[in-house]
Amino acid sequence: MSIMQKIKDIEDEMAKTQKNKATSGHLGLLKAKLAKLRRELLDPQSAASGAGGGGRGEGFDVNKVGDARVGLVGFPSVGKSTLLNKLTGTFSEVAGYEFTTLTCIPGVIRYRGAKIQLLDLPGIIEGAKDGKGRGRQVISTARTCNLIYIVLDCLKPITHKKLIEKELEGFGIRLNKKPPAITFKKKDKGGINFTTQVPNPKLDLEAVKAVCGEYRAHNADVYMREDCDIDDLVDVIEGSRIYIPCIYAVNKIDQITLEELNVLDKLPHYCPVCAYHEWNLDGLVEMTWQYLNLVRIYTKPKGQLPDYNDPVIISKEKATVEDFCNRIHKGILRHFKYALVWGTSVKHRPQKVGISHLLEDEDIVQLVKKI
Repeated sequence: MSIMQKIKDIEDEMAKTQKNKATSGHLGLLKAKLAKLRRELLDPQSAASGAGGGGRGEGFDVNKVGDARVGLVGFPSVGKSTLLNKLTGTFSEVAGYEFTTLTCIPGVIRYRGAKIQLLDLPGIIEGAKDGKGRGRQVISTARTCNLIYIVLDCLKPITHKKLIEKELEGFGIRLNKKPPAITFKKKDKGGINFTTQVPNPKLDLEAVKAVCGEYRAHNADVYMREDCDIDDLVDVIEGSRIYIPCIYAVNKIDQITLEELNVLDKLPHYCPVCAYHEWNLDGLVEMTWQYLNLVRIYTKPKGQLPDYNDPVIISKEKATVEDFCNRIHKGILRHFKYALVWGTSVKHRPQKVGISHLLEDEDIVQLVKKI
């Protein structure tokens, strides 16, 4: 029996099974089997060796440049190439037929001193996660992005959004989600120990044992800090899932009414645009900046004015003085003595700080080296 047939049989059995406390263990077992089969389908070598993998497939050969990377994902003929042309000034062929773009076309957006690489990826089709079309290459490249634009045609059914999300999730990409608050740790003996601080959790010991048993982890500590379901536990054990923010760029809004546009504008993570007429492209870029969560740090040489033209761009989650030094050059920390900081992250201007100090947007930093 082929892997595709096995996947279909498991999905059919899951559809027939009622969801309740009594069947949670059985459903957990089926979901774990499904995750393993999908991993095997996407990356046979890692599955054969027993390593946890989420489908590494071969992507397009595009060098990562700039401070962040954004990928355009969507079905054919939704306006991805037009969006790239208008945002970056890069030429990507545009035509009235499907599959105009056959390879990955890169461009660069310059915004607030940051260089954001934008990738126009070929259109994907239903079944891309199973290798149809060039879907595996497209989604492999999407895994390397810091942000994904799912480009939708506002005249097409809203089910297109669900189909694209399903293809990306099948490749281990989780959109607009945080990693589950579950700690999974294998041990030598003692069986499965499941603890949680959540009253009436979705997971119970039977379901956890069923999932762990499928992965041959018969001795492990599982600690759940927030209420999570079986899918989250499978993601933690697989260990290859990546969590990427996503913006739904709804294109061709010049062809809908104002009432429909107002409804679209209220939906979470949505940004209505018209690439052809260049409507709301500045709103899309501003939303991109917020989702990428970047901060600008200005450098100040001793005895000179700060350099406001070329800031150092770092992630807000990794914005310590140490991260700032590493972004400039790996060797700076060896000679680092202290830093002088001007800005909202300090009480005094300037203030002497160490490498663990957390910087904020538009801080000015002067590094002092050991003599």
